[in-house]
Amino acid sequence: VQLQASGGGLGQAGGSLRLSCAASGTVRPIVSMGWYRQAPGKQREFVAESTGAHSTRYANSVKGRFTISVDNAKNTAYLQMDSLKPEDTAVYYCYGRFRSAGEYWGQGTQVTVSS
Repeated sequence: VQLQASGGGLGQAGGSLRLSCAASGTVRPIVSMGWYRQAPGKQREFVAESTGAHSTRYANSVKGRFTISVDNAKNTAYLQMDSLKPEDTAVYYCYGRFRSAGEYWGQGTQVTVSS
């Protein structure tokens, strides 16, 4: 099982970025997929998670601005990040929990938001 994260880069405050996390290997059924992030000098923190068909949860800091979705046909999770803030600058890590394979993490992708 491998998770490949992409879509990071430089964004402007108030702008948008979309992250993708593609899972490959024996990953079905997908139990949940989500994202954590780690800013310089800070601990890794939870960002968002999607479980099942319609259950999502978000950190308070991103609620209303970020949207997580999972395309089960593509085994891919997306994190749509709108109304970006400089404090969203961090390395974003995706993870997946798969009933047949367990929990896996992708490599981090850097998101930098300029003011």
